[in-house]
Amino acid sequence: MIKKYHSKVSYGLLIFVFLVFYLPVLPNLFVGEINEKTTGLIAFETVVFTFIVHLFLNTVYTIENTSLKIRCGVFSYRPIDINLIKEISKTKSIISSPAPSFDRILIKHGKFDELIISPKDKMDFINDLMKVNPNIKNNIN
Repeated sequence: MIKKYHSKVSYGLLIFVFLVFYLPVLPNLFVGEINEKTTGLIAFETVVFTFIVHLFLNTVYTIENTSLKIRCGVFSYRPIDINLIKEISKTKSIISSPAPSFDRILIKHGKFDELIISPKDKMDFINDLMKVNPNIKNNIN
């Protein structure tokens, strides 16, 4: 079985990142102080912001047989053995993770490992994980 789930995206988070990048240069634009330094900074910020948007829009969680594979843009995470997943619960944690949304779930696996993700269709995703490993403690319901 191979099933792909795209990540939910919080556009508010994306707007926040946009403001963090571009708010500092707005006064220069309004005053008309557009010089090489400002143009270079805006170009660099645009490249970085475009990369971040790419990561946000291309985060995918794939259930393939007994593995959970996570791809965030050009980055791939080490696959997780679904049979080692112990628990799934909601989380409000804002730590860095392959979850470009504030609607996140925490997956506890292995001895002490945790991963935060944000699949669009949480319940289908969890149900598919539980088809592979019915021993997963589901704290979402």
